[in-house]
Formats: sequence, C-alpha cells, structure tokens
Amino acid sequence: MVPGFDPQAQPVVQSEILPPLSEASIQLDFICSAFACPVEWQVEPVFSDSFQADFPDSQDAIRAAVLFPLVQRPSGLHVLFTRRASHLHDHAGQISFPGGRIEPTDRDAMSAALRETYEEIGVPPDFIELIGTQPSFLTSTRFTMKPIIGLIRPGFTITPDVTEVAEVFEVPLSVLMDTRLHRLHEAQLPEGGHRYYFSMTWHSYFIWGATAALIRNFYHYLAAAQAKFHP
Repeated sequence: MVPGFDPQAQPVVQSEILPPLSEASIQLDFICSAFACPVEWQVEPVFSDSFQADFPDSQDAIRAAVLFPLVQRPSGLHVLFTRRASHLHDHAGQISFPGGRIEPTDRDAMSAALRETYEEIGVPPDFIELIGTQPSFLTSTRFTMKPIIGLIRPGFTITPDVTEVAEVFEVPLSVLMDTRLHRLHEAQLPEGGHRYYFSMTWHSYFIWGATAALIRNFYHYLAAAQAKFHP
C-alpha cells in the first residue's frame, strides 16, 4: 500500500442495495447444506475480474490460502479475525483471516490454510471442520487468496504467534452479512486512476480490502443459496 494511505479517509461512493439475508440463512446448518449442494451464483460484480477460480494466467502472482473461520457461540455464529503485527512487511496492522502463502510442502490450499492457522493462532487442524471453498481473489499486491470456509469446533484455545499476530478477535456473522454496513470506497491513486474497495466497521475494527471482498462474496453465495432453497 502507498505510504501514508489512510483507507478510512477515502470517500464512500454509492453501491448496489442488496436484499437482507434471513436469520435462518446465517445459521450453521444452512451454511453447511449450502456448500454441500451446488448453487448457481455470481461473485461480487465490483471485483468480477479479481475473483477467478485459480488464475492460471497469473504466473507472477503469489498463491496464498486463508481460513474463513466460523465459531458457534450461544448468540449465533461469529467469524474469527487476526490483526497483523505492525512490523510485518506485507499488510502490517491490517485485519485479516488466518492464512498465508501456499508452500511447496503443502498438499493443497486447504492444507496451507490449516497449517497457517495453526502457526498464527495455535488452533490445530483437528479442531477445524472444513465446510467448503470460494473463488480465489487476486489482490492489488499480487497475492491470490483462496478462502477455505471452516468451523472451529468447541474447546479450542488461541495461542497467537506474537511475531505475526497482534490480536485475535471475533465479529458476529450477522453483522458482517448486514449489507447496510458495507461501504464502497473509491481511492484516487498517486499515479492516476482509482481503486475501489469495500469496508465494514465493528466497534474499533476497520475491515477493508481483500478481507472485506471475501466477506462480500460470502454474502453473495449465501444470498444465492437462500433464493434457491427458501425462495
């Protein structure tokens, strides 16, 4: 990111008003069934060029995988996030999902996401129930992020790697899926042109960029599943 760039200060522009999800559509049983059956859907149109299955033509891109971690709480499903340490070279201080580069020793994107989750926050693969995947997202820094949707089973403990992770926290899924809270920003770039990105704010946490794009895409998938199974 450009030095001195403040994502919270960039102007908000009008975006499409999307229908709300029902309470039933953000429950664990529905989400699992939605990923178990094929659903015809469209990715977030603002980033249709950035969401591709595997980016076979992006030879210069760095392949990465992230866990989209769901946690069942008495009040409903939550999503777990990390805040990256401020000294890191890539995306310092930003809010993200656990994850990182797919290494040659990783069997696939799922293996990479599970390994990175264990290394970053100390949750072993035995505590993660895989639900499904979503299309990879090509970031402005040339990472292809493959989201792996997974449930963290009860009884887990968080042990962050303080060299990478400054904080681990949760946000209710109901908040993240409320598209009235999604804001579309248009940032003017120093070299000319502009860039769009979504953001969501919860308490003091500002979620934006690729992480917000993956959240937005998750909404689109659940909305399509809702229309199919509960028209």
